[in-house]
Amino acid sequence: MTLTSRDRRALILLGAGALAIVVVRFAFYRDSAAAVVESSDSIPLAEQRLARLRQAEVSGPAKQALLNRLSAELALREKGVIQAPTAQQAQAQLLETIRRVGKGEGLDVRGGEFPELRPLGDDYGEAAVSVNFECRIEQLVNFLAALTREPELVATDDVRISAANMKTDKDKTVMVRLTLAGVVPKSLVPVKKGLMVF
Repeated sequence: MTLTSRDRRALILLGAGALAIVVVRFAFYRDSAAAVVESSDSIPLAEQRLARLRQAEVSGPAKQALLNRLSAELALREKGVIQAPTAQQAQAQLLETIRRVGKGEGLDVRGGEFPELRPLGDDYGEAAVSVNFECRIEQLVNFLAALTREPELVATDDVRISAANMKTDKDKTVMVRLTLAGVVPKSLVPVKKGLMVF
């Protein structure tokens, strides 16, 4: 069997290709094997990561207990926030509280003006109601004291007192215009839209 020149060239190219593959393979695999072996310096990092995970595992229940305790305190403090689906219903609830407490003190609370709700800090709003009534000064003091015993967070915002009936010493009454404010959720406060800046 004789080899032609064409076959000899093919065998030479085949041998050169095989030699090139062997050289490339050993050159690249030797570097990747060395990279795997060099990972011994990451053991301290792995130990630190393991220590952090163990600490997080231990502190997880403590953080959850703290979160539960703070949530319970917040719910207790927010018990006095007037809960209503709309701003008008919150103001009506506040007016109903004022009239109920006034009736308990023998006052005829009339009227009811409802100014727009306004923000109270970053998380709450303030609903106000203005009412008018005539009473003796001790009834006013008792009425204001009775308001402090209510579960809602209610406070006086504005008090205007003027003389009403001074004809006899027996019936000294005063005219009172009282604005009371209660705390409501921030979601009830209308968002003011200003001019757009270009």
